[in-house]
Amino acid sequence: MESLRDLGYDLPTAIADLVDNSIEADATEVRIDFHFAGTDSWIRIADNGRGMSPPELDEALRYGTRRSYDERHLGRFGLGLKTASLSQCQCLTVATRAREEPERIEVRRWDLAHVGETDSWDALKLDVSECRTECVEPLKETSGVVVFWERLDRILNYRDPSGGWAKEGFARLCRNVEEHLAMVFHRFLSGEARRTLPLNIFINGNPVKPWDPFARSEPATQSLGSQKLFLRGAGRTLSVTVRSYVLPSEAQFSSARAREAASGPKKWNRQQGFYIYRADRMIQSGGWNRLRTLDEHTKLARIAIDFSPMADAAFRINVAKMSVQLPDEIRNSLAAIASAVVARAKEAYRSHGTAPPGRSGGSRAGSSTGSRDVERTTPKSTTPSEYEAESQPADRRLARSVITVLKRELAEHPELLSRVLSALAELSADFLPNDAGRDDAWE
Repeated sequence: MESLRDLGYDLPTAIADLVDNSIEADATEVRIDFHFAGTDSWIRIADNGRGMSPPELDEALRYGTRRSYDERHLGRFGLGLKTASLSQCQCLTVATRAREEPERIEVRRWDLAHVGETDSWDALKLDVSECRTECVEPLKETSGVVVFWERLDRILNYRDPSGGWAKEGFARLCRNVEEHLAMVFHRFLSGEARRTLPLNIFINGNPVKPWDPFARSEPATQSLGSQKLFLRGAGRTLSVTVRSYVLPSEAQFSSARAREAASGPKKWNRQQGFYIYRADRMIQSGGWNRLRTLDEHTKLARIAIDFSPMADAAFRINVAKMSVQLPDEIRNSLAAIASAVVARAKEAYRSHGTAPPGRSGGSRAGSSTGSRDVERTTPKSTTPSEYEAESQPADRRLARSVITVLKRELAEHPELLSRVLSALAELSADFLPNDAGRDDAWE
């Protein structure tokens, strides 16, 4: 069980794995709550799905759940609930009320300390009176499942888990989870998924709004159509759908805020490439899977790839549902599609386009989101954003450069990045400008 804590989950992907279970259970609401109280902090994921009977709950808590999967299911290995949860905490409690048996609430717990003491696969069966009220409170008036995490050793990995840095880091992780869920489940949240039920996700009571990686609401976004590719899997021919998009250049976005939103959690350069979906759930967000390299000039290219769970073996999806590999059968075809889309993206990048009303070329150049999507027609020395950068003190310019490098190099390790930036912010009073320690300055 200790070894399985290190399958590759971070906090956002672990919670996303639990949301998968809620979707399969026909939940229409998933409520995620983060409560900071030092070593007594907890995280709760509650849904209003159909819940589980006692035998179903026992089986769900078993490692390597014995069950079948079809094209509708988001699960795969029978490990997600346990491994995702215990990758972040030492004590996992699951409470459930089944629609078929609404008069009873069943509770089970995996406690790593208990497992270590007994040296046995012993999931504890608890009475409702033996749990915290927060574990069962969401089930008072509805069926569903509550997943409750305590002893968050992987999340509150601070010298002082009750201190200000721990509290700030906890809040930052909450925002990271929101961004991740908005991206991974954007089709479900917007009603585009093939399932007929709606889905709403709330974090600390606030609704998660879907993030469309293809900025389709922008008039200047280019939709380049769809194609179908075919491969062999599960003893039959399976289709893979590919849809290509080129996002607007900076000048063509409807607003600076819209452009900033389109940059995504990992920002422009790292968000270019393939967006791979399995049963409408995003598995990969950006990257070219070794077909080409990330490039500033191609950052407007984004391509959606959809495959069925029946093609899991061909795409080699991992347990954490965080990575896939492109099947050899369609790799060359995807390379050709990518080349064509990249060519269009380069044209859009080089094009000034037409600025929306109220946005002049000068204001674009000085916008906070950057000005490198369009070619400059003014001398470099007169570009406002660069003039402002050059006029800043050397220590400020150095700090900004260090932060830029850290964000680029640690983009795939958000928790480590948060700790490093927090440590730098703590030192900011000694060697950075007065405003560098502010959250917005570091962001």
